[in-house]
Amino acid sequence: MAIHEIYMQRCLDLAALGAGRVSPNPMVGAVIVHNGKIIGEGYHQKYGEAHAEVNAVNMVVANYVNHADLLKQSTIYVSLEPCAHYGKTPPCANLIIKHQIPRVVIGCRDPFPQVDGKGIEKLQAAGVELIVGVLEKECQWLNRRFFTRVQKQRPYIILKWAQTADGFFGPADGSQRWITGPESRRLVHQWRAEEDAILVGKKTVMADDPQLSVRYAEGKSPKRVIIDRRLALSTTLNVFDQSVETLIFNEVKTDIEGLNKYIALEDFDRFVPQYILFQLYLQDIQSVIIEGGAYTLNQFIEAGLWDEARIFTGAPVWKNGVKAPVIMGAAAGEYNVGADSLKVILNLPT
Repeated sequence: MAIHEIYMQRCLDLAALGAGRVSPNPMVGAVIVHNGKIIGEGYHQKYGEAHAEVNAVNMVVANYVNHADLLKQSTIYVSLEPCAHYGKTPPCANLIIKHQIPRVVIGCRDPFPQVDGKGIEKLQAAGVELIVGVLEKECQWLNRRFFTRVQKQRPYIILKWAQTADGFFGPADGSQRWITGPESRRLVHQWRAEEDAILVGKKTVMADDPQLSVRYAEGKSPKRVIIDRRLALSTTLNVFDQSVETLIFNEVKTDIEGLNKYIALEDFDRFVPQYILFQLYLQDIQSVIIEGGAYTLNQFIEAGLWDEARIFTGAPVWKNGVKAPVIMGAAAGEYNVGADSLKVILNLPT
């Protein structure tokens, strides 16, 4: 691996530590190298707080008395183009120029209109040497949620379900029966901590009374999104416990009751996935994991509104029940999770 790629991979490893904490911002890592030695590094740790470049520079300043001279002889690696605008924090391009860091290696450009190319232009105008596109695809993949929201004006959609070995999603009587083992359930809770919101339909809530939390993993619970057309669900169910913000899409009312927000859609017979995703986009929700039921999953599949599907297959054989969704896409991997198998499928543009 070329030296630039080694340091950029370190940026990616650092950036990933911000998963679940920086949305709707992108995950970014930065590494400062002087004479072949890393002297500073950092990542964007929490939305509204210091960006990766700031944390990396601050490490150099804190650890070296001659930091000003070192920075003037260093290269800074950044997984995403440094920002050039004032948002929650000052522009990182200005910081690089201020400290006279002579060379910047960038993983990929930032698609956000207020940044796209402007950080690069500002650095070039200041005489900074630039290398752009190191591990570009890897950098774009890490921030696929951010890129999707900016470029498609909707959240990144992950479909998740479990199916039996003979392709059934749930019992015909609507009761709850486990298909997968504890290892898969823990993994799902970790996934929830990495996304902004979790979406389920009315039947899933009625059958399982789920908490939709991350109690088996570390991190914050995502916002909950419930589709309940006629508000048939009892407000005593776990999803209405006011523990996290919960959005209830329906055709009856628009109202706010504590952390429960009711949003009425004008037309529940057409374009429901589109309407819901646009509302979530307006609320800065960058990613959604959809966990059921089968009808809800199929609505998004039929609309083509999904980016990634994560499908567990367990050992049970039921011979009857609700058939699991069928999905077509590009295979991205198959893994063993305890006694279960996990298949990941991507919805790639044609």
